[in-house]
Amino acid sequence: MPYAIAIETPGPATGFRRVAIDMPAPGPGEILIRQTAVGLNFIDVYFRTGAYPWPVARDLITGSEGAGVIEAVGDGVSLRPGMRVAYTTPNGAYASHRVLAAAQAVVLPDTISDETAAAVMLKGLTAHYLLHHSYPVKPGDCVLFHAAAGGVGLIAGQWLRALGARAIGTAGGPAKCALAAAHGYDAVIDYRSADFVAEVQRLTDGAGVAAVYDSVGADTVMRSLDVLERFGTLVCFGQSSGPAQDFRIGDLARGSLRLTRPTLFHHTVRPGWLQQAADDLFGMIASGKIRVEIGQRFALDDVAKAHEALEGRQTTGSTVLVP
Repeated sequence: MPYAIAIETPGPATGFRRVAIDMPAPGPGEILIRQTAVGLNFIDVYFRTGAYPWPVARDLITGSEGAGVIEAVGDGVSLRPGMRVAYTTPNGAYASHRVLAAAQAVVLPDTISDETAAAVMLKGLTAHYLLHHSYPVKPGDCVLFHAAAGGVGLIAGQWLRALGARAIGTAGGPAKCALAAAHGYDAVIDYRSADFVAEVQRLTDGAGVAAVYDSVGADTVMRSLDVLERFGTLVCFGQSSGPAQDFRIGDLARGSLRLTRPTLFHHTVRPGWLQQAADDLFGMIASGKIRVEIGQRFALDDVAKAHEALEGRQTTGSTVLVP
């Protein structure tokens, strides 16, 4: 029977529960997907806890990326039942079946498995816009990427190498540092045992970096400013440690710095962007330039355990939930 994993009101992961749902029916321009794999991301935590506004009054179905097989299509849809597709949207993925606008789905090539797609749609497309739009990386650029052993970080490290950049990463503990180093980073700083500001200054002979990609937030943002070169760019795309409450616009004056706070779903609604970016991502994977690391798998029913592991920084790479 179709089911979803919902949370009644914002709160801890223990609030997740399985609920039966009616088999959804696609309307005009929509498709019905039987899901085979669902990705786990920190944005799911932000919605679950209420850090991001809820789109419903109660019983939110979180989850922001997934893959599966089309079972039915609505009027005006060129996709066909039986096609494998993947998508990324703000919520709704924690379910066995879901209806989705056909325009939000991309058809998977034979070279990309359902699990790989579910592991990379949000994370890989995030890496794409970060490195090509938020701060467009040029050959020879030196940049810093926080959480280098996470799902986005491992993809970004490999993409940065392919772009000809020098990538410095941060990660927590020797194992995560070694994992990041094996995925394109020229140097990885263990933030648990070293001061990343001092290490970046040492690694760059005091010059600093052209850009910092920061999804950590409160614990890192102010010190990320300290490692930017003049006219450097701080890209804040998450807040896993909480929002950076102490930041002031005047803090950018120290080096005529730039700040951007991008969001993936502002990119996906740009005409043509989703398909082109997905084609670029799948091409990088098919060529072997990007290896996708699925560090852990959980049954969808065990999503509470998955959230606790993610929040406890006990995961590496991507996490896949299996309905």
